[in-house]
Amino acid sequence: MFETVLIANRGEIARRVIRTLDRLGIRSVAVYSPADRHAPHVREADEAVAVGSYLDIDEIVTACRRAGAQALHPGYGFLSENPALARACATAGVVFVGPPPEAGELMGDKLRAKELAMAAGLPVVPTFTETQARTAPYPLLVKAAAGGGGRGMRVVHRAADLDAALASARREAHAGFGDDRVFIERFLPRARHLEVQVIADAHGTVLHLGERECSLQRRHQKVMEESPSPAVSPPLRATLGDEAVALARAAGYVNAGTVEFIADFDDLAEHYFLECNARLQVEHPVTEMVTGLDLVELQLRVAGGEPLGLSQDEIRFAGHAIEARVNAEDAARDFLPSAGRVLAYRRPAGPGMAGVRVDDAIEPFTEIDTAYDSLVAKVIAHGADRAAALARLDHALARMTLLGVTTTAGYLRGLLATDEVRSGQIDTGLIERLELPVAPFSDEQIAQAAALMTLAARHDERSDDPFDRADGWRLAGRRAPSWWPLSVGGGAPVELRLDDLGLHEIERTGDGSWAITSAGERREWSYAVDGDLIWVGCDGHAWSVRRSAAAAAQAAGADGDLRAPMPGQVLLVHAAAGDQVRAGDPVVVLESMKMELVLAAPMDGEVTELNVAVGDRVALDQPLARVVAPS
Repeated sequence: MFETVLIANRGEIARRVIRTLDRLGIRSVAVYSPADRHAPHVREADEAVAVGSYLDIDEIVTACRRAGAQALHPGYGFLSENPALARACATAGVVFVGPPPEAGELMGDKLRAKELAMAAGLPVVPTFTETQARTAPYPLLVKAAAGGGGRGMRVVHRAADLDAALASARREAHAGFGDDRVFIERFLPRARHLEVQVIADAHGTVLHLGERECSLQRRHQKVMEESPSPAVSPPLRATLGDEAVALARAAGYVNAGTVEFIADFDDLAEHYFLECNARLQVEHPVTEMVTGLDLVELQLRVAGGEPLGLSQDEIRFAGHAIEARVNAEDAARDFLPSAGRVLAYRRPAGPGMAGVRVDDAIEPFTEIDTAYDSLVAKVIAHGADRAAALARLDHALARMTLLGVTTTAGYLRGLLATDEVRSGQIDTGLIERLELPVAPFSDEQIAQAAALMTLAARHDERSDDPFDRADGWRLAGRRAPSWWPLSVGGGAPVELRLDDLGLHEIERTGDGSWAITSAGERREWSYAVDGDLIWVGCDGHAWSVRRSAAAAAQAAGADGDLRAPMPGQVLLVHAAAGDQVRAGDPVVVLESMKMELVLAAPMDGEVTELNVAVGDRVALDQPLARVVAPS
């Protein structure tokens, strides 16, 4: 086994690897960019080395030499599937904790991987050239040849949209992977996404560790994953496992990898090989929880030349596990990326959280921006059966508090409550078909809670300044009526009469937490303030509340205003001031967290203002352009 291992990654996966290294008594070395110098993974590692970029192979390998690391664990994302890193490690005498560069290169190229899968006897999705795609049956899927994670993918429903989809997918693939090659394949409108975890050593043993159901997706990004699949029968499980093992053997694969399949919803026997991810997956915890195996430890032992010491018959599966990805996204605004500073964070842990695991890398004052993936935490629950795992996951999400950045935690609770998810009748298009779950509280209830906690906090501070009072007191004359216009999440202002708030009872229950009782119902709320923005949370949900009617009007914007719906960078500008545009014409394209968003003209008219250029960084709600209709 190794004495020192460098982790070429950041965030929750870096912390995850550190935990296993600590347990095994192996010295851990973190790398960090300038923005991450105070990140949790930097503090928790035994040593940390500064690098200019997580994508600079030379810097990463040099950091290995400086720290005396015998091995490098790439995590997932960044350079984890880049064979150039594996080759650079070999040249430097550092062990790469992953597949050999030849196998990684083969599996990382989706076109070559499909050819190998066909040769190994696996069913594959039909693929088309651009010429063939013009007359092929639609819908089709344009897909990046390199990389994964849903980047560089576009569903095309008609031939007229193919060229635009190809161009957009190529841009996104180049930005995400440095490789703009794409290919076109059949798209199953209603399908299940199944994947099989494999692990192989250098002594000829290749094992599968069961399947994961990853059908709950949005924009080809996984939202929840579970193991085992609620729809896979034992015979199909054996078939999928055998096919995954056959592909790994054919590729000369060593270490952990995932073989992904797409299956017809109504007949899972009709399934096709999609791709092989030559790395650890984000959702690996669900496999760990049902098998009792530490995949990172197995990776390290295999990389160190040890045999797995297991046979397929010795792999045992117990219970059910489900993972929910909590992302920095705003579900109420079409899941646009969000950013900001974490003001308060409570991890679901302690009594009542048996069977729950949380992988994260956030804490109060952590800055979340759009430079990296939107994932902020993974909440994983294990139970004796699926119903128990679902209940534990919902309970854990309800106990999670994150204020300062809008996340999907509350949305995930709503998703878990749907009949489709509870019954396991899920497919890759389900989330797009579902209406957003109704928020458990009205804007008025949220505004009331924000006002109550603000007044209670001011009372606790015992300010003697009369101008800090909010009870309508004034220097002379009669007491003035006191009204607060509060905007919840940038919505229409809610007018609150502060005299009416006396109908509620409130008491402090902790630092930044309060119990509010209304009509005999008591609920725990959390509270934090950032400038003129109040953040409140309850039952896993969180909202921003602004004490300003003008702010709500500004967020809504004039009819012809184009404002940034998310923080990001200007990727393309399709129009100039003075241009005539038609409703729906693209004006500005933003990129945030490797995702493109097209801002189109809301009406026919003239672009009278254009406030940004390609490369500009923009903030949420920043004015970008204005279109004025002809008078």
